[in-house]
Amino acid sequence: MNPSPDNGDRGAADKTADESAQPAETPPLHSAFPRTQAPRPAWRLIPSQFPPIGLFDTVATAADLGAAMELAGWTNDRLVTERIARLPQAEWVYGRPNSSVVMASFLHVAPGGMRFNGAELGAWYAAADIRTAAAEVGHHLRREAASRALPGLRRVYRSYAARLDGGFVDIRRAHAPAGQGPLLDPLYDPQAYVRSQPFGEAVRDAALAGIVFDSLRLAGGVNAVAYRPSLVLDIVQADHYAIHVRRDERRIDVEWLKAGA
Repeated sequence: MNPSPDNGDRGAADKTADESAQPAETPPLHSAFPRTQAPRPAWRLIPSQFPPIGLFDTVATAADLGAAMELAGWTNDRLVTERIARLPQAEWVYGRPNSSVVMASFLHVAPGGMRFNGAELGAWYAAADIRTAAAEVGHHLRREAASRALPGLRRVYRSYAARLDGGFVDIRRAHAPAGQGPLLDPLYDPQAYVRSQPFGEAVRDAALAGIVFDSLRLAGGVNAVAYRPSLVLDIVQADHYAIHVRRDERRIDVEWLKAGA
């Protein structure tokens, strides 16, 4: 008869059995979707009230940037300080045209975040064409009019074209793998970002470039969100547009303006 294992052997055997019984780690949701390239160029509209050239355009090194931020009073803004600390220094963009435009999208964030990012750190949202970009901006402008109890709003925007490099997670419905369609419904919830923000932040944490997704505001429109400032490249300022919305109408009026208007 074989001798019974002593307590130490029995404990080791139980530990091995417990470890082998543990389920495998669940892969992140974004791994279920293919990778793709972002639209080229990708278009972004920014209110013209914000200056096109700023702090990040004018410095040459990260050390200079820290000193310039302190001199300009940026370090007095706790949220900005916390957000730039969340960005790896290799992702800081400075010393090239339109650097400030890029960095502002990461450092100045809506209080509740946006569809694919939380309030802790922003991202660069863009569209495959100006029409889609205007539809997205018009939707938020209408919401602003409603929140301020205004009958309507008109605002002038500068357009920027950029090349978004890297591999993007493709969650467009037409490109979803067989059987994965139901996973998309919570990500496209028109009223809430409860599922879409954690999904986006998981993509960011995986060091992927971003997400390509369907527009909720224009049928057939395509958008992208980029999480890495260093991969927002070849930014060119283009035309100006005036966008006018009424609080109680879905119509969005877009007026092309001359550059510099």
